[in-house]
Amino acid sequence: MPVFGTSILSFIPFWTAEGGAFAIQKTAEYGFDMLEINLPYSLDFDAKKVKKQLEEQGILGRCGFNLPKDCHIPFYPEKATETIKKAIDKVAEMDGDFLGGVLHSAIGTFTGNPCTKDEKIIVKQVLSEITNYASKQNITIAIEPINRYESYVYTSVVEVLDTIESIGNPNLGLHLDTFHMNIEENNFYNPVIHAGKNLKHIHITESDRGMTGEGNVHWDDFFKALAEINYQGPLVLENFSSQISELIGPTSLWRPSKHNSEDLAKGSLKFMKDMVNKHYKNNLHNTLSHTK
Repeated sequence: MPVFGTSILSFIPFWTAEGGAFAIQKTAEYGFDMLEINLPYSLDFDAKKVKKQLEEQGILGRCGFNLPKDCHIPFYPEKATETIKKAIDKVAEMDGDFLGGVLHSAIGTFTGNPCTKDEKIIVKQVLSEITNYASKQNITIAIEPINRYESYVYTSVVEVLDTIESIGNPNLGLHLDTFHMNIEENNFYNPVIHAGKNLKHIHITESDRGMTGEGNVHWDDFFKALAEINYQGPLVLENFSSQISELIGPTSLWRPSKHNSEDLAKGSLKFMKDMVNKHYKNNLHNTLSHTK
């Protein structure tokens, strides 16, 4: 079965030592198996202390990192490479095996044109170098394509999969997010099937960033595909409540949220578990029926 996780954004707007301890406590209290930690741009992060806190609460931890503006790979490849390697080192200090997120570009940085051939070459070179670096520490790198309003570099599953195939390192994978898929993909089934074993991490997010099941995401198609590829990795809740006021601007929550952060987290966790139970059991039943 997949691992049920949530992001620190269910509890706090960004990582601090005090806020992180609160997020770890609440993650366990609400019944999640895992907490995804968005590493701060500064990479001021006590990995060993956090590992101990996670163990004390009996939950797993995974790290994500989004590139800051001064590390937009097409503009600053050397600084981006250096920064991502430092993030990988933090994962290693936590005895982790994964780093996902928007590691291909800085969110909100644009040229006004599509990604050029030269830019794509630069991005692939950096991704290849950081994946080689990560693989020496048995860490998997997973690239998250995001929507056209936030990036022009990787906005679709096929673009990331083409890069994975081009680089050819088994430690490079795909990080999916259903919010971005809802904007950029034709459906929720084919991209998952196409990804197959390359799918390493998933953000579960409704089309309006609210309660899962209350928006436009085609959840049955999505979970049916996950069951068919037998995805066993994390399903990480990433929805937001305007109750956390610091998230309003960064996540464009211009209307008050229908749910508070606790109800949003607990309700979405139940939804994820119900969908997994439904589709994974159906897939097992169908498989057994075909073998008779």
